[in-house]
Amino acid sequence: MYEPIRTKSVHSTVARTPSDFPHRSREEELDIQLAGHLAALLAVTDELRALAPSAELDVAAERLAGQLTRLRGASPSRAGVAAAASSTPRLDALHQRAHALAGRALVVAASRADTAAAILSAERMDAHAVTAVA
Repeated sequence: MYEPIRTKSVHSTVARTPSDFPHRSREEELDIQLAGHLAALLAVTDELRALAPSAELDVAAERLAGQLTRLRGASPSRAGVAAAASSTPRLDALHQRAHALAGRALVVAASRADTAAAILSAERMDAHAVTAVA
């Protein structure tokens, strides 16, 4: 009634053969995710610094860059953002975006038990929540 399978399985785990593509560990995947969220947060922070310069944002950007260097093993590439006229709706939107990115980074940092990144992410969440409301 059924014809037997005559070809090898395309599913390497089922066929118990080594796969042809590299696998990453859970820790490596979490490192990549965390670095991505922190890099995005750094980009938004740099944009905020261009629109509304402050010493607090400068310190935050340096700390974010330090965490990225630790995770990636190399310093992050940062595009210079030209100063532009600040508008309150744009600043509010950037603070909301930064708050969301910091929240995502916090979740991943907690998953990989990275205390330094979790503390930095939580601090950035607090800073952007206060600024977005004010």
